[in-house]
Amino acid sequence: MEIFKGECIGLLGRNGSGKSTLVKVLAGVYPTDSGYINIEGTTMLMNLGVGMSHELTARENIYVSGSVLGLKIKEIDAIFDEIVDFAELREFIDTKIKFFSSGMVARLGFSIAVKAGADIMFLDEIFAVGDVKFQEKAIKVFESSWIEGKTVILVSHSMEVIRKYCSRAAFMKNGELVFVGDTEKAIDLYMEDNH
Repeated sequence: MEIFKGECIGLLGRNGSGKSTLVKVLAGVYPTDSGYINIEGTTMLMNLGVGMSHELTARENIYVSGSVLGLKIKEIDAIFDEIVDFAELREFIDTKIKFFSSGMVARLGFSIAVKAGADIMFLDEIFAVGDVKFQEKAIKVFESSWIEGKTVILVSHSMEVIRKYCSRAAFMKNGELVFVGDTEKAIDLYMEDNH
């Protein structure tokens, strides 16, 4: 599979088909058993706070995540308040994220990714977490110029989201990448697999 710079590609498949595992391999969270992955750019995986330490506070996770994305402390200092305000977590900034709800962790991860500016985004069901207000905020950011020039791998069970944002899509079944190409064809394969 080849994904081009600036492309938004959908990743479809039933639960357990391997979507999240593939995304974690691409993001460098899991090592590969065979084959190779060549990624040019900084990556940010957004999957309910994967990559964040639950033993650290929100404040500490912002600095660690920003550093992983290649930002210097001064650069993180400059965007710190924007991250906290966007995530709507000001009163919890010095709380360990192990005490956060999954929606709060997702908001923090999304805010870091948006404000710290990763080149390649792995969005795993990002529009399915958080409350309605946060989902609307996430969609607004996604539709803004922020996403232009970014490479996005979007995992979603929402065909509406895949159709709206993805120029191509991939379909997975039983841990195998079955199809990569036309979005409608990938959706058809996914729908057939669900009946």
